[in-house]
Amino acid sequence: MTREVHATGGRVPSGEEGRRGALRLALAAALVPGAWAGVAQAAPATRAEVWKDPTCGCCEGWVRHMRAAGFDVAVHEVADVRPVKAAHGVPEALWSCHTAVVDGYVVEGHVPAPDVRRLLAERPRARGLSAPGMPPSAPGMDLPGTPYEVVLFGALGGDRNWARH
Repeated sequence: MTREVHATGGRVPSGEEGRRGALRLALAAALVPGAWAGVAQAAPATRAEVWKDPTCGCCEGWVRHMRAAGFDVAVHEVADVRPVKAAHGVPEALWSCHTAVVDGYVVEGHVPAPDVRRLLAERPRARGLSAPGMPPSAPGMDLPGTPYEVVLFGALGGDRNWARH
């Protein structure tokens, strides 16, 4: 004869006791953060649409940086990126080599992924971010030692510094 041993002190719970115990266990698991972590699906990656010149190697470096940071990047290679910048309202003084759109925001140039994550978390009323020109230390350029700024543009109060690197 086989004997069942349970956490109830060695006795087998009745049907009602077993159901209540299972309900308590399910409720406790639901209230404990991360209890279902192994069961939960990962959140889908944030989509980034990038327009770039087909021959630009630094743009490819930035795309790799964004993918490594967990973004789902779709690349559109175009001969002339200027119409894309104009269509998305990027001021000419803030232009760089590529333009991206991430969750409704414009990301111009070599903006670091953590700055984009912060933008998406804070959701300011603005058009987007720019790392104007071609900052040598920015992701994709990868020549350390030159400080640069990331600018929030298209905000009601005007453009302002978002980050310094």
